Amino acid sequence: MDKVIDIEERIPTLRERRKKRTNRKFVALLFIFLVLLAILLYTQTKYSKIQDINITGAGMYDVQDYQDASGLEPGQSMWSFDEEKVEKKLASLEWVEQASVEKKWLTGVEIKIDEYKKIGYLDQNNNYQLILSNGFAVEKPVAAINGPIFTNFEDEKTREKLVSQLTKVDSEVFNLISQVILSSEETNTSYVTLYMNDGNEVRGVLSTLSEKLNYYPSVIAQLKNDQKGVIDMEVGIFFRSFADVYGPPKKGDEDEES
Repeated sequence: MDKVIDIEERIPTLRERRKKRTNRKFVALLFIFLVLLAILLYTQTKYSKIQDINITGAGMYDVQDYQDASGLEPGQSMWSFDEEKVEKKLASLEWVEQASVEKKWLTGVEIKIDEYKKIGYLDQNNNYQLILSNGFAVEKPVAAINGPIFTNFEDEKTREKLVSQLTKVDSEVFNLISQVILSSEETNTSYVTLYMNDGNEVRGVLSTLSEKLNYYPSVIAQLKNDQKGVIDMEVGIFFRSFADVYGPPKKGDEDEES
């Protein structure tokens, strides 16, 4: 026999369920409303604006220069910019190797700048430009010379080849380089002359400079004390004293050395 279900007994239960569903919808709508209201109020307060921009790594240019390049400024909305786009904008500067931008807490922005390393100075008739490890010449006055001087390297591509070679040179050898002069003769091979801080002169080919120059410590270790001269690295590697290359010193030169 089929069981008879009393509809009247189930009506209160249905009403209770309907009431609970209505309450849940109301609570959800109220929550959404409160969240939207909080967001609206937040965007109208100072806590949604940039209050502090911290920039580290600035060396060649001022912090303000980097802030101007970023396009960010205090008072701007924290949510009006994309960190990756600002990073790309800063990294597009020819003297910047890498940049990172990060939002800090509610109102701060932290920018870290990695500039290309300084590698030398371009000689332009006794005016000097700082040369970076990517070959870029910084158009700023140089207060003091603290590194090798590059002469006849006005051509950007040739300068980039030189920088590419020097970045492969061991630091102990690089620190001995005082000046690098590119031969002004029109040839298919770029010949260079290096004047070293220890008094020696090195002659080589630009394309093989780093490979040969890293043998420099081994070469000078075989020389007698105070023996100075020309180390030719154009083909092989061999040493000739200054007297053999330039002849014996003149009387005036001897007196000056004395």
